[in-house]
Amino acid sequence: MLEASKQEESELSSEAPCTGACHAQRVLQTLNAYRRSGTLTDVVLRAGGRDFPCHRAALSAGSAYFRSLFAAGRPQRCLAVVPVAPEGPGAGLAGAATAAAMAVELYKLRIVVHARVVLAITTSTRLSPPASHVSFVRPLAAERLDNDSELDRTHPSSLASLAERCGRVLRQAFAEVAHHADFLELAADEVAALLADPALGVAREEAVFEAAMRWVRHDAPARRGQLRRLLEHVRLPLLAPAYFLEKVEADELLQACGECRPLLLEARACFILGREVGALRTRPRRFMDLAEVIVVIGGCDRKGLLRLPFADAYHPESRRWTPLPSLPGYTRSEFAACALRNDVYVSGGHINSRDVWMFSSHLHTWIKVASLHKGRWRHKMAVIQGQLFVVGGFDGLRRLRSVERYDPFSNTWAAAAPLPEAVSSAAVAPCAGQLYVIGGAGQDGVNTDKVQCFDPQEDQWSLRSPAPFSQRCLEAVSLEDTIYVVGGLMSKIFTYDPGTDVWGEAAVLPNPVESCGVTVCDGKIHILGGRDDRGDSTDRVFTFDPSSGQVEAQPSLQRCTSSHGCVTIVQSLGR
Repeated sequence: MLEASKQEESELSSEAPCTGACHAQRVLQTLNAYRRSGTLTDVVLRAGGRDFPCHRAALSAGSAYFRSLFAAGRPQRCLAVVPVAPEGPGAGLAGAATAAAMAVELYKLRIVVHARVVLAITTSTRLSPPASHVSFVRPLAAERLDNDSELDRTHPSSLASLAERCGRVLRQAFAEVAHHADFLELAADEVAALLADPALGVAREEAVFEAAMRWVRHDAPARRGQLRRLLEHVRLPLLAPAYFLEKVEADELLQACGECRPLLLEARACFILGREVGALRTRPRRFMDLAEVIVVIGGCDRKGLLRLPFADAYHPESRRWTPLPSLPGYTRSEFAACALRNDVYVSGGHINSRDVWMFSSHLHTWIKVASLHKGRWRHKMAVIQGQLFVVGGFDGLRRLRSVERYDPFSNTWAAAAPLPEAVSSAAVAPCAGQLYVIGGAGQDGVNTDKVQCFDPQEDQWSLRSPAPFSQRCLEAVSLEDTIYVVGGLMSKIFTYDPGTDVWGEAAVLPNPVESCGVTVCDGKIHILGGRDDRGDSTDRVFTFDPSSGQVEAQPSLQRCTSSHGCVTIVQSLGR
């Protein structure tokens, strides 16, 4: 060892002398040569069964953590040992690899923490130091993240927790991390937490499914019992249908797992019927090539005199508007709009209008489909079990009881059981496989508080508990088996639970509004535009988050709009 040291010193001394920065570099090179040979070393970093002799002075010069650690200690005659004692999955990697990296790189006055080390640090929940020492893995990694933007460019520097910061880096690079050998050694809890993250850095959900299956197959006998738990966090409805058929349903492990069958059936139903339920597994993750967007169609201008020809898609995450082709024959208002199998349908819009148009999200164009049997406006549309229902409305003379059902596969309309009570401008929402018609204007023109419920299996209606209001120009959406009602110039958001037949109040709006657009996007209820209490259209937008109960103002619409169409679909961000 001493002979090697003399050789290195000879090589260094044979070079031409230099000053300034060059001299400093030569000094570090000499110290590094001493480190490799063990010359004059006075501290040992021990990890993963390996020892890394170093110099206190060099470590202290390169790291505030070591400077503080050694300043608090006492001089010792023998080499002091600083152990790294992580335990559990990835522990050897976090210790030995980090110790080696730090030992080398601190002599260059820079710290390099490789992605695999960050993975081990982040995923090990048991990186605790022994009673008499402090692990340097976390503090040194913290210095790395604080001083280098490469690992975490997209996140604010105000994040104080290393675990949180490393976790964000890990999740953004999940597609790469999932192929690392240490991913296969994670605990089931850690894998489940990763798969559940809506901000996982994947472009397609196929990468998440493959990561889950790779982890299970690494030790199939011991891990097959975790399959259902992990698959719950894979958003199967977002897989390509052909991939689902060939790779998922045909997988032997999944075929043998009876507990996974409901998840596979749910995905298959979504492929056939669309995203009716609005469940978490149908929502794209934040960094995917796909995203939920809100489509705003037509409507009336500020004073209600002009019919707007515009159709636009809004991505709440990027706050970006994308123009869509204008709705043909746009001189209409108070039409009905809804989404079916990721396409947008619009019907009616003036007296005796029987026209129905579909915006194909795949073809990016409007297509005229079969006409209604009965022309109407001030009606509503909703989707149940893959079929479209048109409910009530006004034909210029009277309010309507008639209900029509549309089958997209045959492109035909058929009559369904009529409403018990004719209404127009009511709120209509599907929930738990049934259709609810709330409030509206009755045959005599008087507002009603009735709640009419339709069972598509029985093709019959029934009355439920009346609403705590009697209003028209209402809107409703359902989210997680609860119906939310807004509009009617009410300043509150009301809730209805079909399971208990009970009404409640969810939140107070900053301003009363009617004839607004309401849709669910990214788990929040978006309230867009509408008319205020002076009768003017507004461009205000609010969101209501049921999980927090908070109402928040959002960026305004591009223009003041009321009586417009407003639905949510999934769209490629590359379009």
